[in-house]
Amino acid sequence: MDAATLTGSSTQETPETPASTAHDAEAAGLSERDQQVLAFERQWWKYAGAKEQAIRELFDMSATRYYQVLNSLIDSPAALAHDPMLIKRLRRMRSTRQRARTARRLGGDS
Repeated sequence: MDAATLTGSSTQETPETPASTAHDAEAAGLSERDQQVLAFERQWWKYAGAKEQAIRELFDMSATRYYQVLNSLIDSPAALAHDPMLIKRLRRMRSTRQRARTARRLGGDS
């Protein structure tokens, strides 16, 4: 019965978690749009069609503008606090792409 009691109490806490997380994110400086961009970036492959098309349909912005917003979020401490695993993964990916571009430029100049 103790296990059932523990399970019941943890079930009661679960519905409160998303609301408090959203509130904490807004208090930390993330707008609702910023949170939606992070959520989309976390699971964009689940949308049918091209990513750019999904960006335009969901956010009513160009892919260029979306990536500008995403880049600013990647550097944001509030976004890091909101979703550390996603932000760290995106930072690693960005760094890898930057190194590859630099290597191509240096290789082409020599």
